Amino acid sequence: MRHLDLADLDSVRAFADGLHADHRRLDVLINNAGVMAPPRSLSAQGHELQFACNHLGHFALTGLLLDLLTAGHDPRVVTVSSVNHRKAKIRFDDLMGERSYSPMGFYNQSKFANAVFGRELHLRLTRAGSPVRSVLAHPGYTATNLQTSAPIGLWRVVFGTIGNPLLAQAPADGALPQLYAATDPNAESGQFIGPDGMAELRGGPTRVELAPAAADGATGRRLWELSERLTGVRFVIPACA
Repeated sequence: MRHLDLADLDSVRAFADGLHADHRRLDVLINNAGVMAPPRSLSAQGHELQFACNHLGHFALTGLLLDLLTAGHDPRVVTVSSVNHRKAKIRFDDLMGERSYSPMGFYNQSKFANAVFGRELHLRLTRAGSPVRSVLAHPGYTATNLQTSAPIGLWRVVFGTIGNPLLAQAPADGALPQLYAATDPNAESGQFIGPDGMAELRGGPTRVELAPAAADGATGRRLWELSERLTGVRFVIPACA
């Protein structure tokens, strides 16, 4: 157990330094932290909180730990997105919501960024001949406190009070797509794993499709370059352990 605040890049660097001090290899990294639909607020580095925690922190952590993962056994990076990534795009002209902010809109943007990052990481790892797999996953609609702790007003009622009891699946079931992506030999780099039920809200893990916009190469490269600039982390991708 270690303390890590994904919304604070200083905390991310300290966490990565601690792992380097104590370990020579890592086998799995699951990028699973998330905050959903809070009032507009900023991270320690001045970035919109949802983009900072859900995307930038994971981007930086993955880059800082990639050397340990490359030395791992069947190493994988699992980045957790959402069905909501299909509703979004990157607002490159107002990334931090300074001109206009929607709690759910910026949550969806962060989940779209997760999807774009996971695919772009897969492409870069594959080109470099890296043994690390980049697999995407999403938990469907899962009854956790994500829906009740951060959202405000009507969103908390819709998702937490009504949605969780009526539509959501148990957390143990929602974890299955991530566990499949992290451990199953058949989970391939570049795949997106989610529930197999109606609208991907619940069910067993299966391969699902990314939104076409999340697979756009130009968007992937632009987000990658922006993320490097905002985090100060540049990926060095070794070809082998």
